[in-house]
Amino acid sequence: MKLHLMDGTYELFRAFFGAPPRRSPDGREVGAVYGIVASTLRLLSEPGVTHLGAAFDSVIESCRNDVYPGYKTGAGIDETLLAQFPLAERAMRAIGVTVWPMVEFEADDALATAAGRWSADVEQVIVLTPDKDLAQCYGDPRVVGYDRRREILIDEAGVIDKFGVRPESIPDYLALVGDTADGLPGLPGWGAKSSSVILDRYRHLEEIPLDPARWNVKLRGAEKLGTTLRTQMGDALLYRFLAQLRFDVPLTESLADLEWKGVPREPFTELCDELGFDRLQGRVQRWAD
Repeated sequence: MKLHLMDGTYELFRAFFGAPPRRSPDGREVGAVYGIVASTLRLLSEPGVTHLGAAFDSVIESCRNDVYPGYKTGAGIDETLLAQFPLAERAMRAIGVTVWPMVEFEADDALATAAGRWSADVEQVIVLTPDKDLAQCYGDPRVVGYDRRREILIDEAGVIDKFGVRPESIPDYLALVGDTADGLPGLPGWGAKSSSVILDRYRHLEEIPLDPARWNVKLRGAEKLGTTLRTQMGDALLYRFLAQLRFDVPLTESLADLEWKGVPREPFTELCDELGFDRLQGRVQRWAD
């Protein structure tokens, strides 16, 4: 048995930018909702997809914004996309999928918590996202990521090949390099190459000697990089804290609750009538009743 975990936020963004606009009978823009529902129904028709949970950022801000105001916010996100988040969560429930709406935590935290909680109970956990933050989970040989758009599977070896560091070092890597998507500036001068070389050797920030003369690796501009790290280590540790996924999200479901039993006929029919999704009803291959 495999457990599939969906990054609902990413999938909704992907549907918003990849699917054509669509209006409900009452005039609401629902194209992204239609796209994610259609995509999820296709996923659920695939062999081996038996247990599925989907996490959404019900609000973009999270507990990390309390620690660092520069962390990502909803600023700049299209209002018609933001307005579809609660409707998308409702629609996913209407097709029988377990939904985790995140407010204090982030969707990535819910996915990490679920992967860590149930990886020992299944053959494999497949995290449906290309998000690099989740790469820190792939040190567990039973947990892998899958980019549905590009049809690429990534495991521990894939993380090392792509980033030059082991999964456990991904938060340290993002602390040095930065992550514009999450509002992390990183440290000046520290790029992907220098960060991967130093972390391949030392794994974590606090294990890197503060005197670059003691580095057992060769880096161009080591003296300057060392000075930056030494004087801005506090910032780097803060950025790493922000990049680290949480594994303590209070998910109340059991693994059995994530088993997909089919589409509940009445809620889904009502949703389709309300949003004008008549054609989607013909795509349902398994009804709950």
